[in-house]
Amino acid sequence: MKTRLVLTTAILSATTLPAFAEGVLNIYNFGLYTPPDLIEKFETTYGVEVTLTEYDSNETAMAKIEAGGHGFDIVVPSASVVPIYIGKGLLLKSDPNTMENFKHVAPEWVSVEWDPDRSYTVPWVWGTTGIMVNKDVYAGDINTSAIFLDPPDELKGKINVVPSMNDVIDLAIMYVGGQPCTTDKEVLKAARDKLVAAKEHWASIDYASFEKFINEDLQASVFWSGAAMRIRAENSGFTYGFPKEGFLKWQDNVAILADAQNVRNAKLFLNFIMDPENAAMISDYTGYGNGIAGSEAFMSADLLAAPEMTIPDDAAPVARFQQTCSTEVQDLYSRIWTDLTK
Repeated sequence: MKTRLVLTTAILSATTLPAFAEGVLNIYNFGLYTPPDLIEKFETTYGVEVTLTEYDSNETAMAKIEAGGHGFDIVVPSASVVPIYIGKGLLLKSDPNTMENFKHVAPEWVSVEWDPDRSYTVPWVWGTTGIMVNKDVYAGDINTSAIFLDPPDELKGKINVVPSMNDVIDLAIMYVGGQPCTTDKEVLKAARDKLVAAKEHWASIDYASFEKFINEDLQASVFWSGAAMRIRAENSGFTYGFPKEGFLKWQDNVAILADAQNVRNAKLFLNFIMDPENAAMISDYTGYGNGIAGSEAFMSADLLAAPEMTIPDDAAPVARFQQTCSTEVQDLYSRIWTDLTK
């Protein structure tokens, strides 16, 4: 998926925001993740031409950036890969914590494990990875990863699994009784065997289009909370489940690349998205929380009331924030993923 949009930017210092600037800004973000109205507002307010290029996964983005010659200024990595970006010297230490709008970052997101004191990143959105099922087709319990790992007959052949290695393997590991990033070879083998055996009952391993669910070509998926909410808005049969064996919470973050050519404009963009009204635009479009205090006043009532936005009290104890696994574990995950997708 590639989309090119034009918008605009300006120069940023920690204390001043000019009304106009010039130049360009090149943003690299997940697909269907950048609100057109946010872009339009940025264009109207400032004077910098911005190109948006979309990617499908953290792995795709990092490979492109490591290869060099990409021309991007900004990337939106998940929390679990931010330390890898930093360790490889791919991000600029841009000190967002000195920017004017950093005061709006919610307390729980100010200093985070993957970026202490926010020296490199600012929040984009946060959400969960769980299970989405059409309850008009399957009336059983959907709060379980059995939906894709031990599928009920009603759903066999109608299940999608997103090709997001860490999400899928982490869910499988928790389903067999382990914890994400485990080095226990027996647990990893059990998760691998469960995934490979279940695959014959899946329709696809894909970033399937929303229309395939809305039109009911697919009836279930490992999925993300915001995406599930957007599908439910078009087909009320779909419901989002929080697996009782364990599910993932995560945050995606905005960072400036170390080889960015338009650093001043990129800093302006980081400050821009920490404004509560602008953060609300991101949430309304994506269906996720944003980590900016005060943004709720500008968010749609439907989004604030959406069940996908709130982790139920009985599910909270099994929520696991997605971690940065060691190189050893990532290599083991990659082997499992190769076995699953070959």
